[in-house]
Parts: sequence; C-alpha cells; structure tokens
Amino acid sequence: MGLRRLCVAVVAMLLGGLLTVVTQGAAQAEVWHPRQEWLRQSTAGLFLHWGMFTAPKHLNCAEWERDVTGGGWTAGYWIDEARKLGASYVVLATFHSRLGYARPWPSQVPGSCATERDLLGELVRAGRAKGVKVVLYMTDDPQWHSEQGVQMLDSAAYSAYKGEQVDLTTREGFGKYSYDLFFEVMRNYDDLAGFWIDNDNEYWERNKLYEQIRQLRPTWLLNNNNEDTPIMDTVSNEQKTGMFPSYDYPAATFTPMPRLSEACYKLPNTGDWWYDGGSHAVDTRLNTGRYVTNAGSSIKSLMAETPMVNGRMPAQQEAYNDFMAQWVPPIRESIQGVEGAGYLYGGMQPGFWNDGAHGVITINPRTGKQYVHVVTRPRADFVRLRDNGYRVTSVRDLRTGEQLRISQSAGHLTIQGITKWDEYDTVFAVETSGQQGFHAGVKASATSSENGFPASNLTDGDFETYWDAAGAQPVSISLDLGRRRKAAFLAINQRESSPTHARVSFGRPEDSSRIKDYQLTASNDGRDWWHVRSGALPSARGTQFIDIGAQEARYLRLTVLNTWSGPQAPVYFNELRIDEIRVGHSYPRGLHGGTWEAEDAARSGSARSEFCAACSGTRQVTGLGGGERDAVTYRDVSVAAAGTYRLQLDLTAGEAFAVSVSVNGAPPLSVAVPKDRADVPDPTSIAVPLNAGSNTVRVFSAGRLGLDRISIGGLPQSTYTPKTTLTVQPHGVQWVAPGQQSVKITARLRFDADDQIDAVSLAPVLPAGWTLTGAPATRASMRLAGLLEGVWTATSPAGQDAGSVNIPVTASFQLLGSDRAVSGAVPVRTRPADRVFVREAEDSANQFGATGLTNCGQCSGGEKVRNIGGSADASVTFPNVTVPETRSYRLFVQYTVNGPRSFFVTVNGGTPVEIRVDGVGNTIPAVAEIPVALIAGANTIRFGNDTAGAPDLDRIAVG
Repeated sequence: MGLRRLCVAVVAMLLGGLLTVVTQGAAQAEVWHPRQEWLRQSTAGLFLHWGMFTAPKHLNCAEWERDVTGGGWTAGYWIDEARKLGASYVVLATFHSRLGYARPWPSQVPGSCATERDLLGELVRAGRAKGVKVVLYMTDDPQWHSEQGVQMLDSAAYSAYKGEQVDLTTREGFGKYSYDLFFEVMRNYDDLAGFWIDNDNEYWERNKLYEQIRQLRPTWLLNNNNEDTPIMDTVSNEQKTGMFPSYDYPAATFTPMPRLSEACYKLPNTGDWWYDGGSHAVDTRLNTGRYVTNAGSSIKSLMAETPMVNGRMPAQQEAYNDFMAQWVPPIRESIQGVEGAGYLYGGMQPGFWNDGAHGVITINPRTGKQYVHVVTRPRADFVRLRDNGYRVTSVRDLRTGEQLRISQSAGHLTIQGITKWDEYDTVFAVETSGQQGFHAGVKASATSSENGFPASNLTDGDFETYWDAAGAQPVSISLDLGRRRKAAFLAINQRESSPTHARVSFGRPEDSSRIKDYQLTASNDGRDWWHVRSGALPSARGTQFIDIGAQEARYLRLTVLNTWSGPQAPVYFNELRIDEIRVGHSYPRGLHGGTWEAEDAARSGSARSEFCAACSGTRQVTGLGGGERDAVTYRDVSVAAAGTYRLQLDLTAGEAFAVSVSVNGAPPLSVAVPKDRADVPDPTSIAVPLNAGSNTVRVFSAGRLGLDRISIGGLPQSTYTPKTTLTVQPHGVQWVAPGQQSVKITARLRFDADDQIDAVSLAPVLPAGWTLTGAPATRASMRLAGLLEGVWTATSPAGQDAGSVNIPVTASFQLLGSDRAVSGAVPVRTRPADRVFVREAEDSANQFGATGLTNCGQCSGGEKVRNIGGSADASVTFPNVTVPETRSYRLFVQYTVNGPRSFFVTVNGGTPVEIRVDGVGNTIPAVAEIPVALIAGANTIRFGNDTAGAPDLDRIAVG
C-alpha cells in the first residue's frame, strides 16, 4: 500500500472508531477541567505570526524555508524571548490566511506550503526543555487564497490525494482540508499543548472535530477567537482598543470568571500582526498596563510580536522583552500565581480610585495576600480605595520594601504618604486579618427571574451561579435579613458578561449590561416601605457598593430602573445578571487616623462633630447652614508649590445646596451639591488657588450640609476629558435633494464618569449661511448617568443646494473650571443629479438586526455594515426608500467583499433577488446594480442572506 493511501486509511480508521463514542448532542462548556490547570497558573503567552508573507514576502515555499534556515532561525530564541515576558506558552500562527497558509512541519497532506524541516517539532522540544508550552494556530478562512495574485491553495493536489474533487478556495473544501491537518498534527506531536482556532468552520462542526480532539488528545486545550464556544477551554478577545484608560483591556472583554479568557493584542503600536518590514515602536506604558490589568482580572495576556524571516524580533520588540525581563521579577509574586481581586476570589475593589488613580487588585488564593497595583498614579500622595470588608493590618511597597502609613474607616483603605512611584505600576502588598462586617443567611427574591437562574443565586455565596432578570426593567430584588437588623451598605457583583462601555468590535455592537439608575427602599414588615437612597452605579468591573447610612430594617429592596446598555446592542440591551449581593452591617476600622478630617479642624458657630458610620473616622461636622459664621477652618493645608489645586470635599447633603470655600481669606468660591443622604458622604470638587507652604481653607454653606473630610490633589491634565456618550442623529452622511433643504438633528449627552461637570451646553454649530431652529440644551451641572438632550432643525441657505458640509454637534462643559468639549457631526451632501435616492448603509434610519457598523476608510462616509448573512436576523433593512413615481428603477449597491458572496435583495416583501459578487480584499468599495420595481412614495428594501455570509454593505442609490 502506498504511503498516501496508508495515511488515508489510518485517518479513516481513527474517525470511524471515534464517531462511535463521540456524543452527538451539542458540546457543553467545561469551565473547569484538570487539563486547564497550567493555563490558569499562567500570566501570559507569546503570539507569533510568522509565515511565507513575513517581509520580504515569499511566494515559493522552498525559497521561504531556505531563507528561514539560512537566516539562522532557532526555536530556542523564541522560547527565551517568551520567558523574558513572563510567558509560559507560545502560540505559533503560521497556517494563517494572510501569511500564505504555510505549515511549518513535513506533511503528507498536500494543499499548501509545508516545510521539509520540522520547525514545529523543534519549537515543541525547545519549549518542553524550558517549561514553555506550544499551541498551534489553525485558521478556518480560505478567502485570502490569492491575495498576492498567486494561488496559495493547491486544490488539484488535495483532490488527487482524496480521490475526489475538492475546491480549497471554498469554505466547505477548505474545512475538509484543514480537518485532515488537525489529525495529522495530533498524530505527530505528542507534546503540543493544543490548538488556537481562529473562528469555526461549518465542516469541522458538522463532523464533530472538537469532540474528536477531546477523545484523541484529552490533555490538549482548545481556544477560539472572539466568541464563547462551549466546547472550547478558552475565549480569546482580540485587539481591543478605545477604552479609558487605554491600557484597561478587561473593560472591553465579556467573559466572566472562572471561564478562561485571553486578551490577544499586538505589542507594536502600528503595522500588521506580522513583520511587514517596518520598525514599529512598542508603547511600554500601554503594554505594561495591559499586562497588569489583565492579571488583575484573571485574563491571560497573549502578546503578539512580529518575528522576521530568520525568527529574530525587530529591535524595538526585543528591547521591550529585555525591559520586561528586569521589570517583572521584583513584583513577580503580585503578577504570577494570583487571581483578579474584586470578583469571585474575593479582594478589594479595582478600578478608578481617588484623584484620577486607576488600577487593579490581585490576590493569592492560597495565602489571601492582596496586591494593590496603581497603574495610573493619583494627583495626590495617597491612594484611597474600597476595602470590601477586609481589615487591613499592614501595607508595604513591594518594590522598595517600605512600610506605608494607612488609615481605614467608612469602607475605605487609605495608603498615605507615598513618595516613590513606579513609572508603570506601583505595587503595594496588603496584609489583612480577613473579611468582616457582612450578614449571613440573607435570602433573596425578585420580581422577575429567568428560568434556571433564580434570585436565590444572589445570596448563595457561589459566584458561579447567578440571577438573570429575564430582560425585565425596572426589576426589584428583595433581601430578607431574617429579622430587624442593622444595614450599612450593599456589595454587588454583577455578571462580567459585557464590556463596560458602548463600543463596536469586529462590526458587532457591544454595551454594558450593568446597573445604571437604582432606588433602594427598606421595610420592617414587607408591606410598608421607606425610601433609603437613589442614584446611579458606574459601569465598571468588580464589586460595586451602595452605602445607605445606618438603617435598622428586616427587608431591603433594590429596584433597578435601567442599565447602561442601549438598543443599538441588542445582545446586551436589558440583559441584567448579578452573581452575588451581600449586605454589610459595619465597616472595618484601622489603627491609624486619617488626615484633614473635619472633626479635627477648627469649628465656629453652630458647627459640631457628630457620629457618622459611613464617614471617614466615623464622624462628620454638621450645622454648616448659617453661612460664614458656621464654618470648618483648616489652618495648615500645605503644598510644596504655589498653583491651582483640586480640593475634594466629602459632604453629606440631606438637601441640595451650594458649598463655599474661602482660601487664605479670599472671596469664597462656590459649587452646587446635589441632594443625597445626610449620613452618607459623596465627593464634590472645586479648583482652588494655594500658596506654597501653609494655607487656610474655610468651608461653609447656606444650607444643611455635613463635612466629612477634605483632600488636596492636582488638577486633571489638560488632555483629560471625562467619559461621556454623545449620540447624534441622524447618523451617517445625509444625502438630500437639490435646492434648499432642512435636516432635523437630535443629540443626547450622557455623563459616564463618577465625577461632576458644570456649565454644560449642547448645540449644533452651523456652516455659514445656514439657520437653526431651537435653542442650546443646557444644565448647570451633571453627575454620573446625568442626561442632556436637544432637538434642532438646520436649514440650508435659501435658493441654494446644501452642497457638501459637516454640521458639528458640540457638548461643551467645565471640569474644575477648565473648558472641555466632545463633538459629533452630521455630514450633509447634495445627492447626484442622476439619483433619485441615496442612503448610507450605516444611516440611523435603517434597521440593522444582528449586523454591526464598522470603520472603512475608503467607504462612503468612512463606515459600512458588516456581519450580514448567516441567519434571517443578520440583515439590513432600508425603510422609506422614496421615489417620485411607480416604475422600474436601477438599484446601485455599493459593497466590499473578499471572495465570492451573495446578497439577497427583497423589495417591499417580494421575492428575494440574488446579487452575486466577488473580490479580493475587503476594504475597497465596488458597485453592483440590478433593476427593481418601486412604487411612488415610500418603499422598503432588505439586504440579507439567510444561509451564508454576505458582502459588507456601504451605500445604496436609486437612479
């Protein structure tokens, strides 16, 4: 028997045996499995894109292999570079659609480039010698088969091998080919650690590929890119950007612990995933921040570097690796062998802290030691964060060994007097005596629950079970303490199954499913309820807290009025899920006092010190309602240099009043304080001038406010703008008829930061000659989740076409007295004379189903709609396609596509008409046209493909 036929027979025999034992039902997620343990203990991996199209590109496999070997490629170099990064595994992406489908191993299966030298085997052996695992990347995608103008897939050779005609350039044919490669690799490489699979192929799924991998190689891992496929061990979240801070990669992920997940990102700032011949910089600040914040969320950092043909890393990437080899070891215990804190492993609260500080917490599950990672340092010499009930006994700087002064009260830990800051991550090792202050035995019920996810899951102590609100909003959760008891705060862990802010990722709209506006009431008998507190929670990961003062009640009822998600992201809209809610009855207190407590300052008039459980030091000063005669005066507020500083006042406010501050006897500055609770402080900030050295700060009010404490920090950088969401409609270029035209514009500003902005104004800015109907929308101040909306009509000059203009819509405001602004725009264009209708695919007038918008530099308006096709709801519908008379028209469809695909176009609910198109590259628009019968007035046109992927859609026109 020939070698080829023998291999075919062996594969067939393996498949035949396996198919008798593989379960035919849908695969179930194995969230925990012993094979995953090595990856759970990992911090990072090194992702290597390297193949025939690594610059300089090779179109001949033998020539590429010759240059790889001749250039001195060695497997050990890659393993050593991975270890510098603290990476415990390498993913090799050579059988990649954009790199020539090269296989770095000798193969008996023809169809694409395969080397004679066993590069993969050498890498596996080198990794095994130094404790680094190797995972092999496999693609499902044949569409780039001739990107370079040369066919890289050999259908004839594979067809001869199989004894049947197989077209490798189709998804079905490529699925069959790559399916065989999986088995060849499993047969030949015992020490491989698994497959990193770039999306799914229908042939693989239909033929139970993954189930068979589980049977043949039960210790190997399976990783899928960008989606949570049940049978996979790991979810990889690819190249997320646009977060604030930019390094906070977990803010863009959607996989709750304990599901294994990766953050897959490029280390070079620019360029391709592979070496393209350029020398691209590596942003140390960005990438160390990603490394740390991922560790603080139990996410593995899969860092992509771009080796050259000879395997060497470009100089700037090699330099970054050398830096990491020195930077990580002093803090290794806080990064490796730890889990993210603030989630199911316990720990204090990560995220935004005082004075612009931002970071994460890691926790050692075995010792309970926690590590505070300050990635963005505060504009002050202290860090203040929620302690989540942990009684802190000591804090030291992990790099220097210095013991730090601390204070602890009101649910916060303050680390004081910090003078040494690491440029990228200041790490504090925190020792505690455990967690305290929470009620046990609390029972939960809810007005709505998804079947199988009951409210009892909220208080069962198990973060792997959760309550699902079944899409209801508002929805109420009742907490029964068993009897009348003291309650001071709620600690809420929401399901980390959505990103923390609205974004588009690979054309899929995403949004936060976390609680926004809430109300909290209490009762002793379950019938008569009193108001406790209302407000908004930030869209943030980790434990969130609602302080409620000193309540005595048996029942607490949390009513969630809405979430942060919007209807533009239907997968997340109204999808509220919560892992755990705990009721705290008291806060742990430290041994050291805080600084600048109100009760320690001088008081005059009716100002007096009172007990306040939720206040720092458990006291506040009240009686400030008589103006300057009732005041708190700090006589020694010292700063090193003269300038303007941020003064934060932690105030209690049973009613809405202004607070006034006089510095060194100067005329007072005032800022509004919204109504909240008289026994729960909230921060209010104001910019104040201070002299070098000692200053006197006098605080007073004309209303009933209480002062807990003050703190001094620097002002935000001029480049910082607090996070907002500005939604402007219509979205997309507006194509209007010749002559004078009017455009209705609506805008909605949502303030997403846990801060305050003042003097807020929202309005369009018109081009010369245009007129506006409607006044600017304004608000004196806005805080977290505040909204400002406006509606206007913009009209072009009389007797003229609208031409080509952009109408900016600008929200301007002040942050601590400094001007800031965010903007959107409505582009308006006069449609061509030979067109009776033009509309962008991304226009907000359209209905998008399960599709999504994405940027496209060469497309009309810079955007297009992608993810069309594959199901009935993955379609784009254009309503109100208006034409002047009933007759036949030409429909011009502008699209982008890579490979052969089809639209099915349905007009007014009629029979779908197929538009078949083909192309190379998915960035350059092309135009197809078909005849359509339209009626006078409004028509509806739908674009979809219920069974297969369709092209991306840029714009339509009727002529």
